[in-house]
Amino acid sequence: MAKIGNQGDGGGRPPVVFDEAQTAQVEALAAVLSKGQMADYFNISETTLREVESRQPEVSDAYKRGKAKAVGNVAKNLIQQAQNGNITAAIFYLKTQAGWKETQTVEHDGQMVVKWQN
Repeated sequence: MAKIGNQGDGGGRPPVVFDEAQTAQVEALAAVLSKGQMADYFNISETTLREVESRQPEVSDAYKRGKAKAVGNVAKNLIQQAQNGNITAAIFYLKTQAGWKETQTVEHDGQMVVKWQN
């Protein structure tokens, strides 16, 4: 049987389209899955997932919203831990958000001194 039309006309798989339920799943799973893992979850390639996002901006927005919510929740917890006296949380927060740096110097008597800069 002869092919009708030019290459690229018809044929091939239909495009993947996410419904509302799948879009809601994207938002819920964005907190814990990378885009590659998300593609695996939906049994599609990462390229296909990115094509879905470009055709359906609501899917891309759902992923971004889910990630942002997760980051916000963890950051809120980190700040609470720092305010409650968790020194490690306080140091991490100050390093990542306030630009603090540790510099280590060795004094002439062999003692190591840690200095903070911001």
